Amino acid sequence: MTIFISAGEASGEHYGALLVAELRRQLAAQGREAECFGMGGARMRDAGMECVVPAEEMAVMGLTEVLRHLPRIWRELNRLKEQIRQRRPAVAILIDFPDLHFRIAAECHRLGIPVIFFVSPQLWAWKKHRIQLVQRYVDRMLVIFPFEEPYYRERGVQAEFVGHPLAELPLPSVRREEFATAHCLDPKKTWIGLLPGSRGKEIRSILPEMLAAADRLSVRQPENSREFLLPLAPTLTEAQRGEIRTLIADRAVGLPVHLVDDARAVLHHARASIIASGTATLEAALIGNPFVVVYRVSPLTFAIAKRLVQVKYVSMANLIAGKLIVPELLQNDFTAENILRHLVPLLEETTERQTMLQELERVRNLLHAARTETGAIGRVAQVAIELIEAKSTKAL
Repeated sequence: MTIFISAGEASGEHYGALLVAELRRQLAAQGREAECFGMGGARMRDAGMECVVPAEEMAVMGLTEVLRHLPRIWRELNRLKEQIRQRRPAVAILIDFPDLHFRIAAECHRLGIPVIFFVSPQLWAWKKHRIQLVQRYVDRMLVIFPFEEPYYRERGVQAEFVGHPLAELPLPSVRREEFATAHCLDPKKTWIGLLPGSRGKEIRSILPEMLAAADRLSVRQPENSREFLLPLAPTLTEAQRGEIRTLIADRAVGLPVHLVDDARAVLHHARASIIASGTATLEAALIGNPFVVVYRVSPLTFAIAKRLVQVKYVSMANLIAGKLIVPELLQNDFTAENILRHLVPLLEETTERQTMLQELERVRNLLHAARTETGAIGRVAQVAIELIEAKSTKAL
């Protein structure tokens, strides 16, 4: 049974790897096998999927950045379409990454291949006209936030809230001392997480200001009692990892910045974190790590987004809470001094820290309360198999 699965960024690629394993498990229980192919990263390859296009090749951000990489993006998109035409999968599962995936959905629809879209594009925030693409090309929209299901159903889309995969994960099991030993850290020091994103351009734009904040904190409080932990996304290439090391060597001379391999463990053990807007902010909320949200794109991209985006906040924790519970520092507000103004109170036993912890727990409870019995990934796999069986029955 051939199944097409596509994910283009670190968070989606993580879900993709879980989904490949779950599809294999559910089909094996029925005495069947799954042959998965598509776009993904190292984790999806390790789960047994054939990655026709590496996710690392497609993870670019912002309007101006996409324009520079457009020839390569089109080339890889056409490669995916050609593989779909040749292999005719029984179902296509597209995870987030709407700019590329709507084009793949159109091709699959033309070929009569059922399309599942898992992790909704944020149509409720911007590009609302894209609802027409969902209505036309997507057979099932499986969403991870409860407010998204009624949004789609009111517009005639067969949508289902399946729960959020991150809400189902247990807290990291690695003990602080074990993590410290593995990464040459001092478990007695205060750890501060630096999470600059999962894409090369994103990191180049955001990490220098994070390092500047770390440097100013060390100057302001020079007691040498802190270490800064920077987890590397698994979708980063070796060249991108090298760029990060160079940035640290140039911008963080003498600072105890440690590169590690487990973002969730960092969020579990860090006292507080500085996090680029994205999935990591939700991970921090679910784990209960106080944080400051930051982000910066090109001036043109930001100007366009500011006119188009129709929500008050960029962080999902704030959107779910319906109010500002974590500070958001965007564009010109994203400075080292502003970071410290919000971060320093989170490092001590202050009212600001306790209030944020309480609000993060409320967000966590909202996502935990509505989980499906099978779990989000299990439900996506069930829906995929249901569509495959319905198509087979119809063909008979």
